[in-house]
Amino acid sequence: MASDHPITEIGYDEPHTKLSIRFENGDEYVFVGVPAAVHRAFHEAPSLTDYFGERIMDSYPYNILTAL
Repeated sequence: MASDHPITEIGYDEPHTKLSIRFENGDEYVFVGVPAAVHRAFHEAPSLTDYFGERIMDSYPYNILTAL
């Protein structure tokens, strides 16, 4: 599960409302339809892992890009 690994990188494509999150194990999750306000709140959250699990993981459709 993604939330079992520390988050190492966050990216955001505002024109396409895509949020990308890379984890320590190398996996990258790309969420679609994420508003800019959610991206900003994610960056400002006291715990990235908690915010991810509570507000992002089950709230938006995503694709997983698995590290080889």
